Amino acid sequence: MEGFTIILSLLSGVALFLFGMSLMGDGLKKTAGEKLEHILYKLTSTPLKGILLGTVVTAVIQSSSATTVMVVGFVNAGLMKVAQAIGIIMGANIGTSITGWVICLSYLESTDGIAQLLSTTTISAFVAILGIIFKMFVKKEVFRNIGDIMLGFAILMTGMQTMSNAVSPLKSNEGFVHALTMFSNPFIGILIGILFTAVLQSASASVGILQALSVTGGITFATAFPITMGIGVGAACPVLLSSIGTNKNAKRTALIYLLNDLFGMVFWSISFYTANIFIHFNFMDAVMNPVRIALLNTIFRIATTLVLSPFVKFIEKLVFVLIKDSPEDKKDQEDFDLLVERFLVSPSVAITQSYQAMNGMINKVRNNIISSLDLLKEFSEEKFNEIQEKENLIDKYEDKLGNYLMQLTGREITAIQNTEISRLLYTISDFERMGDHASNISKVAQEFDVKQFVLTKEGNYEFEVLRDAVLEVMDLTVNSFVDNNRTLALRVEPLRELIGILCDEMKIHYVKRMQQGKYKLKQGIAFNDLITDLERISAHCSNVALVLIEMGHSEFDAHGYVKRIRERNDSDYAMFFEQYEEKYNINGYKKIKKVKKEENLKGKEVSKSKEAPKNKKSKVDTKKKKLKT
Repeated sequence: MEGFTIILSLLSGVALFLFGMSLMGDGLKKTAGEKLEHILYKLTSTPLKGILLGTVVTAVIQSSSATTVMVVGFVNAGLMKVAQAIGIIMGANIGTSITGWVICLSYLESTDGIAQLLSTTTISAFVAILGIIFKMFVKKEVFRNIGDIMLGFAILMTGMQTMSNAVSPLKSNEGFVHALTMFSNPFIGILIGILFTAVLQSASASVGILQALSVTGGITFATAFPITMGIGVGAACPVLLSSIGTNKNAKRTALIYLLNDLFGMVFWSISFYTANIFIHFNFMDAVMNPVRIALLNTIFRIATTLVLSPFVKFIEKLVFVLIKDSPEDKKDQEDFDLLVERFLVSPSVAITQSYQAMNGMINKVRNNIISSLDLLKEFSEEKFNEIQEKENLIDKYEDKLGNYLMQLTGREITAIQNTEISRLLYTISDFERMGDHASNISKVAQEFDVKQFVLTKEGNYEFEVLRDAVLEVMDLTVNSFVDNNRTLALRVEPLRELIGILCDEMKIHYVKRMQQGKYKLKQGIAFNDLITDLERISAHCSNVALVLIEMGHSEFDAHGYVKRIRERNDSDYAMFFEQYEEKYNINGYKKIKKVKKEENLKGKEVSKSKEAPKNKKSKVDTKKKKLKT
């Protein structure tokens, strides 16, 4: 029973410790998160700077995982190279050891005099009171965040005290002390460190437990060292789990986190224990305390970083070998490689290169729209993540193309070249916005899947009609732009106008069905968002087509063009509109339903006429039987 109480107290201490650390870290990130991200982005030109910044940032926010997540975001957006991420992650491994020194404060205890004012109990109480005042009674957001930091620190300290008090009775337990000696075996010690940290999802928590156990006097250097090495490897588990379903750069960054500690563990295991065979270090049996464990953890991480820092380029190549680029990824990089500065001296070549890169962006936008609409039929988390990944890539295209073309406008260019550049600049944002709407549609599909929203048969028919119309207007737009085909571009605006009418009709129909109780209000909101996104995609298609049509004039006036067409009742426009109106008719479901009903009625009449003589005969036979009776 005593053992159960000890385990329960230890786990409650771990729970308080983890919650306190999380609360403190969140408060720190809210207070200085944006500034830290800006620093990470600006000051990582060399591996050394990256290591120093990673150390400082992680020491501040008390979470190497949070630092890694920020780095993954920069790498994913193309703002930071993988080589820069390696330096920051190495620094993050050093910075996370600071928590061990913070934990040491929980072991400052004294019973009398001025020293009592510096005890953990007093400090924690003072910080907790001040924190709750900031949290509850101060309106400024920054002070409320500081209150979270203080409360997190107080809870963290309380958790450490709870853990220490839980294991304190084990000092005199010979069985427990004997069990700890088993961990001095390097293999077992490393394994225990990995498992503990993988379960707790926190290296700081594992170090804290090791520090708590050290107060029993049963932890020696021979026990603490392999466990510390295992803690480093186990800390990569939550990062690896967080990378599931992310893009390849995120997976590479998570893998770097693992390889950094794995290489460190292998190197020091071989070198240290080989040296111990010949030298026989006399400190192997030295009894560890919380301060010594914090020191060991820090020295191990710093030493690992010093050994691996010269091999940043090797680690970068290794992760690219382990996680290879697909042919499509290579094609993306080829598109970006087209936009190099040396072509700017020859505007005609630079414009041609920009068109090729633009075509790559356009195809990704079209594929994303198709994929997002397919999710509405059959949702897949993997495909959903691919769409978000491609959306980030589309944003990257817009950024790179926009900057490149703006640089080109500063060169000596002809009037024709100026028109070509303007055409590209006008259309880039429209294609990027189409990509945004594709991402929105995928999120609506996710909501439909989670909340089990289902359309009626009639509603589903209407949506399929609208879907086909939007895909056709998208194809017309892409093909007219890629081929510079003005004839195709003239077909876009009539179809866009019809899509707008279809969307309005579908919204009206949906409201009626919702009033009839066929749909719920929340489903109606999601459906409205979906229809709006499809309508906006067609509007951006129209913008692109109008650029192609009007750019040949001295002034570009898209709205003026549409107004002129409608005022003079353009015959081609009217003809195209009628064709699309006949092709995409959402009321066709009623006709199909009516035809099927009529066919069913005819079928029943035919079957009745065939069965009638049999039924008549059976009635006569029945009457005869009754008469006989």
